[in-house]
Amino acid sequence: MSGRKETVLDLAKFVDKGVQVKLTGGRQVTGTLKGYDQLLNLVLDEAVEYLRDPDDPLKTTDQTRRLGLIVCRGTAVMLVSPTDGTDEIANPFMQPDGA
Repeated sequence: MSGRKETVLDLAKFVDKGVQVKLTGGRQVTGTLKGYDQLLNLVLDEAVEYLRDPDDPLKTTDQTRRLGLIVCRGTAVMLVSPTDGTDEIANPFMQPDGA
């Protein structure tokens, strides 16, 4: 057995690549992953936050805010996904308005 501790999430393949991070409280940030540690603290460069809808805080809008270089605390990170290879699709479970 190797002395290296295995983790479920291997972020090494995402370093210097674009990632999308969802944080507790509903914040959503995208940026270039520059570093991380075993506690899942993330360093993102050229970070952009997607602002939430004031009427419905669970929805994000197309409005953004540039943050630059940031550190996301590991205890607040809920999801990390690559930005390359992901597409937004229509929700197949939504009923059409006419139904």
